Amino acid sequence: MNNKNRNWFLRHKWLIVFFIALAIAVYALGSGKSKSEKKKYVTMDVTRGNVSQTVTATGEIMPVNTVNVGSQVSGTIEELFVDYNTQVKKGDILLKIEPSVLQASVEEAKASLDSAISQRDYAKKQYDRNKTLFNDGYIARAEMEQSQTSYEQSESSVIRAQSQYDKAVTNLGYATIVSPVDGTVISRKVDKGQTVAASFQTPDLFEIAEDLTKMQIETAVSEADIGAIKQGQKVTFTVDAYASQVFEGFVHQVRLSPTTTSNVVVYTVVINVDNEDLKLMPGMTAFVTIVIDSAQDTWKAQNSAFLIRSFDGIIDVSSDAINPTNHLAVQRGKDIILVPYEKGLTTATETEIKSDELQEGDKIVVGYIGQTSQTKKTSGMNHGGMMGGGPRPR
Repeated sequence: MNNKNRNWFLRHKWLIVFFIALAIAVYALGSGKSKSEKKKYVTMDVTRGNVSQTVTATGEIMPVNTVNVGSQVSGTIEELFVDYNTQVKKGDILLKIEPSVLQASVEEAKASLDSAISQRDYAKKQYDRNKTLFNDGYIARAEMEQSQTSYEQSESSVIRAQSQYDKAVTNLGYATIVSPVDGTVISRKVDKGQTVAASFQTPDLFEIAEDLTKMQIETAVSEADIGAIKQGQKVTFTVDAYASQVFEGFVHQVRLSPTTTSNVVVYTVVINVDNEDLKLMPGMTAFVTIVIDSAQDTWKAQNSAFLIRSFDGIIDVSSDAINPTNHLAVQRGKDIILVPYEKGLTTATETEIKSDELQEGDKIVVGYIGQTSQTKKTSGMNHGGMMGGGPRPR
């Protein structure tokens, strides 16, 4: 350093000392302030409200009892008396099948019956006459017994002809189709002039819903949820036709017969529904929520509030028995305290908290800003062995 520079430093040495001291003070103040800053905790609210554990499913709305009306005889439909949505009573005529062929069968059977009766009467007179002659000793026993056999055979022929006649009359009666129940025609599958063929199986003509004020929903519930479903449980559901209205019902039956769909075992749950206003129509799709259990006016929090695994860095614990499974780290005002609790009902988003020590305004501490993971990872294996001589925390 030359004389000129040395003289400058000597003249300004107190100014230099002042700036150095000021820098040291500023650094110390900033360091002390950062050390005195409190941690900023990450919290989740604790609220009061209702919690419901539910199972959801979909199903089709159908009448409780639906009757398919068919025909036991073949023929052409001559008259049709009902249409869709027709209200019918038990015994009301639904349609008539053209009866000429069936009427001819009745007349033929009647002629056969009359002939059989005539032959029986003749055989009976012959038998009575031969019986008298045999008793008087004018004919042999064999002749008498032969007339007796002829009479008994003719008697059987009359019985057979009578059954054929009764069958023909009954079939003629089947040409008039009547309603077996009181209800509403919800499906008509034939038209006037159509030919009904009942040779191999009974054709369906009408579908009658017995009582549209009583409906049911058949839903499919997976085996993972079926254990929670019980008869009598409350059910709510919606339909697209009335998107803003919530309907109610109850579980009527859990059927024991399983079905497998896409490798998932499901069971049919039958839900009964009152339909006094007739808003619900057969075939509507119902979006069902079965209420398994519920808790009213209870403490609850979001499920993510219970993911904390350790209280390290949040609060000191006095015992290993105190952990996040039985205690909550709660921020109450400016303090962090431990509150014992038990989990109650759990939904897809919320969990019920059973605790007598929680208060309004409490927040569950789930971590703090700047918190780092304490998980230790081991380095991978190389072809030549473990790198770095062993596991190292990162």
